[in-house]
Amino acid sequence: MGKKCQSKEGLKDLKKVVDFLKIITDENRVKILCFLKEKERCVCEIWGHFKMHQNLTSHHLKVLKDFELLFSRKEGLKVYYKLNKKVIRKYLQLLNKFLRI
Repeated sequence: MGKKCQSKEGLKDLKKVVDFLKIITDENRVKILCFLKEKERCVCEIWGHFKMHQNLTSHHLKVLKDFELLFSRKEGLKVYYKLNKKVIRKYLQLLNKFLRI
Protein backbone atom coordinates (compact mmCIF):
# COMPACT_ATOMS: atom_id res chain seq x y z
CA MET A 1 0.00 0.00 0.00
CA GLY A 2 1.31 3.47 -0.90
CA LYS A 3 2.33 6.11 1.63
CA LYS A 4 -0.82 8.10 0.83
CA CYS A 5 -2.93 5.23 2.11
CA GLN A 6 -0.91 4.55 5.27
CA SER A 7 -0.52 7.93 6.93
CA LYS A 8 -3.07 9.12 9.48
CA GLU A 9 -4.23 11.86 7.10
CA GLY A 10 -4.21 9.43 4.18
CA LEU A 11 -6.43 6.98 6.05
CA LYS A 12 -8.82 9.80 6.94
CA ASP A 13 -8.99 10.87 3.28
CA LEU A 14 -9.40 7.27 2.17
CA LYS A 15 -12.41 6.93 4.48
CA LYS A 16 -13.94 10.06 2.93
CA VAL A 17 -13.44 8.63 -0.57
CA VAL A 18 -14.99 5.30 0.41
CA ASP A 19 -18.00 7.06 1.94
CA PHE A 20 -18.38 9.16 -1.24
CA LEU A 21 -18.27 6.03 -3.40
CA LYS A 22 -20.91 4.36 -1.22
CA ILE A 23 -23.21 7.33 -1.78
CA ILE A 24 -22.82 7.38 -5.56
CA THR A 25 -23.02 3.61 -6.13
CA ASP A 26 -26.77 3.94 -6.39
CA GLU A 27 -27.75 4.39 -10.05
CA ASN A 28 -30.65 6.69 -9.22
CA ARG A 29 -28.38 9.04 -7.27
CA VAL A 30 -25.95 9.32 -10.16
CA LYS A 31 -28.86 9.99 -12.51
CA ILE A 32 -30.08 12.75 -10.20
CA LEU A 33 -26.60 14.30 -10.04
CA CYS A 34 -26.39 14.22 -13.85
CA PHE A 35 -29.85 15.77 -14.18
CA LEU A 36 -28.88 18.58 -11.83
CA LYS A 37 -25.67 19.35 -13.76
CA GLU A 38 -27.66 21.51 -16.16
CA LYS A 39 -29.55 23.64 -13.65
CA GLU A 40 -31.35 23.86 -10.34
CA ARG A 41 -34.54 21.81 -10.29
CA CYS A 42 -37.65 21.43 -8.17
CA VAL A 43 -38.12 18.05 -6.51
CA CYS A 44 -41.32 17.63 -8.56
CA GLU A 45 -39.29 18.00 -11.79
CA ILE A 46 -36.82 15.39 -10.57
CA TRP A 47 -39.30 12.70 -9.62
CA GLY A 48 -41.39 13.45 -12.70
CA HIS A 49 -38.39 13.16 -15.01
CA PHE A 50 -37.31 9.79 -13.63
CA LYS A 51 -40.84 8.49 -13.04
CA MET A 52 -39.83 7.55 -9.50
CA HIS A 53 -42.16 7.67 -6.55
CA GLN A 54 -41.88 10.99 -4.75
CA ASN A 55 -40.85 9.36 -1.46
CA LEU A 56 -38.01 7.43 -3.15
CA THR A 57 -36.82 10.59 -4.90
CA SER A 58 -36.94 12.49 -1.62
CA HIS A 59 -34.91 9.74 0.06
CA HIS A 60 -32.16 9.94 -2.58
CA LEU A 61 -32.14 13.74 -2.42
CA LYS A 62 -31.81 13.61 1.37
CA VAL A 63 -28.86 11.21 1.16
CA LEU A 64 -27.12 13.44 -1.40
CA LYS A 65 -27.87 16.58 0.59
CA ASP A 66 -26.75 15.06 3.92
CA PHE A 67 -23.44 14.23 2.24
CA GLU A 68 -23.31 17.88 1.07
CA LEU A 69 -23.37 16.99 -2.64
CA LEU A 70 -26.49 19.14 -3.07
CA PHE A 71 -27.83 22.48 -1.91
CA SER A 72 -31.53 23.02 -1.41
CA ARG A 73 -33.75 26.04 -1.03
CA LYS A 74 -37.44 26.37 -0.39
CA GLU A 75 -39.68 28.66 -2.39
CA GLY A 76 -43.23 28.54 -1.15
CA LEU A 77 -44.17 24.88 -1.01
CA LYS A 78 -41.53 23.81 -3.52
CA VAL A 79 -38.00 22.68 -2.72
CA TYR A 80 -35.28 23.27 -5.31
CA TYR A 81 -32.01 21.36 -5.51
CA LYS A 82 -28.70 22.14 -7.20
CA LEU A 83 -25.25 20.60 -7.23
CA ASN A 84 -22.64 21.60 -4.71
CA LYS A 85 -19.91 21.60 -7.34
CA LYS A 86 -17.19 22.59 -4.89
CA VAL A 87 -17.78 19.51 -2.71
CA ILE A 88 -18.14 17.18 -5.70
CA ARG A 89 -14.82 18.46 -7.08
CA LYS A 90 -13.21 17.92 -3.68
CA TYR A 91 -14.24 14.26 -3.62
CA LEU A 92 -13.21 13.68 -7.21
CA GLN A 93 -9.79 15.22 -6.52
CA LEU A 94 -9.44 13.07 -3.43
CA LEU A 95 -10.34 9.96 -5.42
CA ASN A 96 -7.84 10.95 -8.07
CA LYS A 97 -5.17 11.32 -5.36
CA PHE A 98 -5.50 7.62 -4.54
CA LEU A 99 -6.01 6.24 -8.04
CA ARG A 100 -3.57 8.38 -10.03
CA ILE A 101 -1.17 6.10 -11.84
